[in-house]
Amino acid sequence: MQASKITTASVIGLGYIGLPTAAMLASRKITVIGVDVNQHAVDTINQGKIHIVEPDLDMIVHASVTQGFLRATTKPEPADVFLIAVPTPFKGDHEPDLSYVQAAVESIAPVLKKGNIVILESTSPVGTTEKMLEWLAMARPDLHLPVENETDPDINIAYCPERVLPGHVVRELVENDRIIGGLSEACSNRAADIYRIFVTGKLLVTNARTAEMCKLTENAFRDVNIAFANELSLICDKLDINPWELIKLANHHPRVNILQPGCGVGGHCIAVDPWFIVDKTPAEARIIRAAREVNDHKPDWVLGKIHDAVTSLIAKGQEEPAIKVAILGLAFKPNIDDLRESPALYIAKQFAENTGTQLLLVEPNIKTLPEALASNSLVSLNDAITQADILVLLVNHREFAGIKHCLSTKTVLVDAIGVDFI
Repeated sequence: MQASKITTASVIGLGYIGLPTAAMLASRKITVIGVDVNQHAVDTINQGKIHIVEPDLDMIVHASVTQGFLRATTKPEPADVFLIAVPTPFKGDHEPDLSYVQAAVESIAPVLKKGNIVILESTSPVGTTEKMLEWLAMARPDLHLPVENETDPDINIAYCPERVLPGHVVRELVENDRIIGGLSEACSNRAADIYRIFVTGKLLVTNARTAEMCKLTENAFRDVNIAFANELSLICDKLDINPWELIKLANHHPRVNILQPGCGVGGHCIAVDPWFIVDKTPAEARIIRAAREVNDHKPDWVLGKIHDAVTSLIAKGQEEPAIKVAILGLAFKPNIDDLRESPALYIAKQFAENTGTQLLLVEPNIKTLPEALASNSLVSLNDAITQADILVLLVNHREFAGIKHCLSTKTVLVDAIGVDFI
């Protein structure tokens, strides 16, 4: 089956990666069946709307649904290719949880037919694509599945991780290079046919294990670099040095490019993926583990700074129940609505559980607070500025630009992002 004969695609999981991928295929006149267990997401998409925040995606989805190239459902249907984009969180002591991938594989097994292509896009531990093969073999013993050097299996299986930046997904899905790792060379080549439909970047073919490790390596590399910046911020606090000024000066060296410290590391990728490497090779992944521990500790350090600010006001005579603390930003990075693994959200939850102050929350990209914070107030930025005794800046949303110039001289600022140096 060449790319020209691929007429239908099914995307399993219509979240931050699955829905944009489905929309990209549909925009190229491929009939796309999106599958998700979330009925609200299915209904929203079928109305030509989106249930997530991602620039430009709403227009593509609306056009694709209106033209009949995209629809959503809760149960898999036959297609030429199946792309799996479901969560891969961890459980217990950072152990990878592959239950969503297994459920997705088992859900499509009954509708698979000879000539189909199955591609896993979810960030996964090394060996997950081989696990998919095992699950499919159990569910469909009638199908001839790929083995090494296989040239013509009934089902082609491959791994192709997404590598896009939230807020820029629509552009990067098209422009970024893709790593494609099949269970055989034939599987890799067949999977590449799918991405040629909408990707203008390079298609780099390898085996499944290398492709899986490549995605984990990319995010672990970024995590280590962020950890260096976050650790510097802790050291600078001890030594009474502004870390953002220090980094700005150090980055004038022609071979130094230190990242900016923040309140931690969030999202489903960088905050999770390095643990997949540690889980597989705990004795060897020493730097990767240390970086994760540094970044996981940073939100608690920020919490300590907030509590110090409250204590300072109490020492000046204010009663704790009368103190208003405003937390600015809940998303895991600027200008998106994604709260997954968000250190800012963690900070807000922990502070809410352990304070007697009044808590105001500002997150311009969401309309309602998550359940754990529902008893608190979601307020506008202006209300937070005018009402708060303590302002906690956690996320560099565009709406917060220049905020320091709007504050009263009495307002205590706890700044986790370096407002004067961003």
